[in-house]
Amino acid sequence: MGHAFEGVNEVELAGVTPEQVWEAIATGPGLDSWFMGANEVDPGAAVRQVCFGGYEPTHRITAWEPGRHLAYGGDKAPDGRFMAYEFLVEARDQGSTVLRMVASGFLPGDDWEDEFEAMTAGGEMFWQTLVTYLRHFAGRAARPLTVVGPPIADWPAVWAALGRELGLDGAPRTGDRVDLDGGVVYFANAQTVGIRTEHAMYRFFRGLPGALIAMHHVFADDHRDERTWSAWMGDLA
Repeated sequence: MGHAFEGVNEVELAGVTPEQVWEAIATGPGLDSWFMGANEVDPGAAVRQVCFGGYEPTHRITAWEPGRHLAYGGDKAPDGRFMAYEFLVEARDQGSTVLRMVASGFLPGDDWEDEFEAMTAGGEMFWQTLVTYLRHFAGRAARPLTVVGPPIADWPAVWAALGRELGLDGAPRTGDRVDLDGGVVYFANAQTVGIRTEHAMYRFFRGLPGALIAMHHVFADDHRDERTWSAWMGDLA
């Protein structure tokens, strides 16, 4: 049967210019700094991604008004599946900018619920990461770092173990101060945790079909590479 969906997010960003927002959403280095994987933007034509597990989508750009309006995606697969994004950018008085994002799509089949739940939780994290990037790191380029960890059988236990590793008494919650580089949990829900430090955003996702996935963004030199994070995550399982 399948399921059509649409989600809308909007935020006013004090002290952030439309040019900074556009750089974040419409360039490869900008997307690398908050979204996922490695990204390339062909202005006015396409957005290309290289993510984990061989996932390498190309999204056709359907609206391109620099500094104001960007839309891409929406091409349907043979089974009807599609994903589309739209961004509207508006300058406001006193040096603020309003960003509105619409994510819509269609998931085919009768077993769409688990995928939709994971997509919704992940979408919330991506949006909060974009907002955090613009408020704290606008204009800076990050090195994206992606690690697929071990399969997980007991997710509550893993989130609790992550919390203990961060110096907490239980699973991380939004607003918690943590031991990892003196960071703060900028967002957490049932399937994701995001931590902001002075020079990075560290994110952990409950991936499908059940692996712990790290998708970090590092803005300064860091001795922790993919192998280091893989071992760190393995200790949580």
